[in-house]
Amino acid sequence: MLTPASCDLFNRPFFQFAQLKKYQPETIPQIKADYKAAWQIWQAIIMQTAEKLGEPFAPPHIERWCNGWQVRAHFFAYFKYASYQDSAAILSVLLNRRRLTVSLDWHCYKAGKSPITLAHYNQWPDGLDLETFGSFDIWRGSESEYADYPTVARQAEQGFVLQSDEDFFCIGKHIERDDLGKADSVEWIVQTIRALQPLYEACHKP
Repeated sequence: MLTPASCDLFNRPFFQFAQLKKYQPETIPQIKADYKAAWQIWQAIIMQTAEKLGEPFAPPHIERWCNGWQVRAHFFAYFKYASYQDSAAILSVLLNRRRLTVSLDWHCYKAGKSPITLAHYNQWPDGLDLETFGSFDIWRGSESEYADYPTVARQAEQGFVLQSDEDFFCIGKHIERDDLGKADSVEWIVQTIRALQPLYEACHKP
């Protein structure tokens, strides 16, 4: 289960092992142990989510807790349909020092191999049902993951206007740090992903 302490793991001055070795070498063994333990909980939550989602989803991608030269500033996982495995459109789950987020996102790192383009992805705001999605948050892919975001209802007043050919919106929901543990994280992630499925499918329309 995720708790406020799950976010607090990422509240640290250094993430790179080179910095840790220089400034806080004595903390490295404990940091590694803390990350491994927290990541195992994260992995279990994502796998439980996958089990509840079932088809048409493929097994989730779960980013590791370190990449060899640094520990992560967040935990990240994403879901795709089995039939859209190469698509850069994803349903992402992210835990950072501020909150837990589930969103529809464009995975820029996969764009080069994606059978759909960013223009395809950007179809989902067309005809967005404000009654269904008005309370969801919306933000640009270029914005910080720690920023405050407007609701869809508020953004709709200004329109969903893209600023460039590389611009895109993300849409999702959050549980803030202090509220983690008050609800079933797995059930909340499942419900939010299911709510976003129609938009995810809209990204893949011809």
